[in-house]
Amino acid sequence: MSFFKTLAICGVALAGVTAGPVAGLAQAPAAAGTNSPAGAVSGPTYADLATLSDASELVVRVQIRKATALKPERAPGLAAGFARLYVQANTIAVIAGRSGVGASVTYLVDVPLDARGKVPKLKKREYLLFARSVAGRPGELQLIAPGAQVDYTPALEARVRPILTELYSAGVPPRITGVSDALAVPGTLTGESETQIFLATENRSPVSITVLRRPGQRVQWGVSWGEIIDSAARPPEPDTLRWYRLACALPAQLPSNANLAREAEERRLAAGDYAFVRQALGPCERRITQG
Repeated sequence: MSFFKTLAICGVALAGVTAGPVAGLAQAPAAAGTNSPAGAVSGPTYADLATLSDASELVVRVQIRKATALKPERAPGLAAGFARLYVQANTIAVIAGRSGVGASVTYLVDVPLDARGKVPKLKKREYLLFARSVAGRPGELQLIAPGAQVDYTPALEARVRPILTELYSAGVPPRITGVSDALAVPGTLTGESETQIFLATENRSPVSITVLRRPGQRVQWGVSWGEIIDSAARPPEPDTLRWYRLACALPAQLPSNANLAREAEERRLAAGDYAFVRQALGPCERRITQG
C-alpha cells in the first residue's frame, strides 16, 4: 500500500511530502541532529519507531558524504527556520527492505538551522533512514516523514530490529481501524459480567477483546487475534507490535453506535469495560510522529 505520493524535486524525492495527512506521519519537520534543551526528554518512543517502521519500504543505516542546501526557490513548502538539503550518503547496512539499495543513496531532508541561523554540519554523521525507493530512479530514496532521518546509535538499532521482525513475520497483527461492536452481558451473580469488543481491521482480520468480571476477583481481559474468541487470551505485552496496534489506534471512548446493548446498565458496563482496557493499555506516547 502506498502511503505517500512521490514528488520529484531537482531529480530526487522530496522527503516527507505527502498527498494528504497520514496517521502518525503528518507532523511538522523534525529536528535532525540537534540538541534538546537541558532536562528535556528526547528521542523516539516505541510508538514513533513502530509508526515509521510500519510505513517504510526500507530502513537503512547511512553515513552522510555530502549535504548541499537548496536555494529557497527550489525548496517549496519549506518551514521557516529550516533548510532543505540534498544529501549524498554511503550505505552502511540495510536493516530491512522490500527493495534493493546500492552502495550509495541520495535523498532530500529538511533540517532546522542552528542558533546562528546556519545549516548544521552533517558530513560523516550516521543516521537511520525510514524510506522508500523512488521508481525509475536507482539510488534515490524518499523519506516517509519529516522525522524519518534519525540519529543512529547501536541502541536505536537494537530497538528497531524487534519491531521489523514482527512486521516482516507471517503472523503480523493487522492494523486496527476502529471498533465495530461491543456487547456486555451480566452474569447470574452480582458483579459478574462478560464484555466482548469486536474491532475493525484494515484487512478485515477478526480481532476481539474480552473483559471478564467475577465477584471477589481481579478483572481479567485479553485479546483474541483470530476467528476463535479465547477466554484465556491475555493482554498484549507493552512495547510490542500488538500493543502498538491497540494503544495507538483505538478511540479514547467506546463509540455510542458500536454499543449493541439496549439496557442502560449494560451500555454503561460495556463503556466502562472499554475505558478499563484503554487505561490498561496506557498512552501511545510520541515525540517525533503524530497520531
